[in-house]
Amino acid sequence: MIKLKIITLGKLKEKYLREAETEYLKRLSSYAKCELIELEPVRLSDNPSDAEIEKALKSEAELIKKKIPEGSLVTALCIEGKQYSSEEMSRQMFKGIQGHSNLVYIIGSSYGLHEYVKNQADIKLSFSKMTFPHQLFRVMLLEQIYRGFKIEEGSKYHK
Repeated sequence: MIKLKIITLGKLKEKYLREAETEYLKRLSSYAKCELIELEPVRLSDNPSDAEIEKALKSEAELIKKKIPEGSLVTALCIEGKQYSSEEMSRQMFKGIQGHSNLVYIIGSSYGLHEYVKNQADIKLSFSKMTFPHQLFRVMLLEQIYRGFKIEEGSKYHK
């Protein structure tokens, strides 16, 4: 069974988003052993300088790095990443997992991910050029991963 890890900065606060996340994790459990790792983002001042942001992103990168198992296919979610259709994402996921023991997806904090994390990732993925609420994005990612499994099995879920 595939091991799936979602590493994310921050926790879901809204009940309806936690319920949606729980539902997709339950659905995914038929296809993968899932682990959601929530890391505490570095607190910043109300109007942080570029240097303060860089220092925070570097600290978060160290936390993230410790949570990535050896032999993982790592996908960093970032605005400058490549955009895929759902079918392309599914193909990328299943092509990439060969030779790897884990699928790892990383969602950064509100200021994104440090360049180190992005440069170490096997795949840089962007869902859109638009900005989405950080918490909603977690549910969107889980749904697309679930959709990827359904596409791979030829299910009617993906129309």
